[in-house]
Amino acid sequence: MPRSAALTPDQVPVDSKSTLDAFTTNLGFTPNMLATFAQSPIAFNAWATWRASLNRALDLKTREIISLAVSEVNGCDYCLAVHSYTANMAKLPADEIILARKGHATDLKRDAAVQFARKVIEVRGHVSDTDLKTVRNAGYTDATIAEIVALVAVYSLTNFFNNVFDPEKDYPAVPPAGSI
Repeated sequence: MPRSAALTPDQVPVDSKSTLDAFTTNLGFTPNMLATFAQSPIAFNAWATWRASLNRALDLKTREIISLAVSEVNGCDYCLAVHSYTANMAKLPADEIILARKGHATDLKRDAAVQFARKVIEVRGHVSDTDLKTVRNAGYTDATIAEIVALVAVYSLTNFFNNVFDPEKDYPAVPPAGSI
C-alpha cells in the first residue's frame, strides 16, 4: 500500500510542473513514482537533471543492465518492474533481464560493468584493487568507471525513494528474485 499519494496534476508544485510535464509527454503517462517525487521540487529537479546527464553515460543496454542489478540488490520492486519493462523496450531478451538481476550479462564488457556496479552497491563503494583492475581490463576507463558509480548512485536514489514511499505500481510486476 502506498505510503504517500501520487499528486494529481493540480497538486503539483509550480517548480516541479515543467519537469513532470516533460516526463509525461515523453512517456505518454505520468508514473506514480514521478507524481510522488514531484512533491519536492528541490529533490525531484535535482534527480531529473542528474538522470538526464547520466543518460549520455555508457550505452542504453549497459545502463539498463546496471539498473536491474542495483535495483535487485536494493530490493526495489517498483524499479525492477520499470527497468524490466524498459530493458525489454531496449531489446534485451527476457533471459538477459534475469541475468542482469543476478549481476551478470552475456556480453563480456557489459558483464564486467554490471559485476562492478553490483560490487559497488554491495560493499558501499569499498571495492578492491582487483575489482578496479578487472573492470579496467574489460575496457573501462576511470571516466567510464566514474559513470558506473554515478549510475549506481542515481539508481539507488530512486530505489530508496520507492522503498520509502512505495508508490502504487504502474508497470507490470516482475517475479521475486527467489523465483528467477
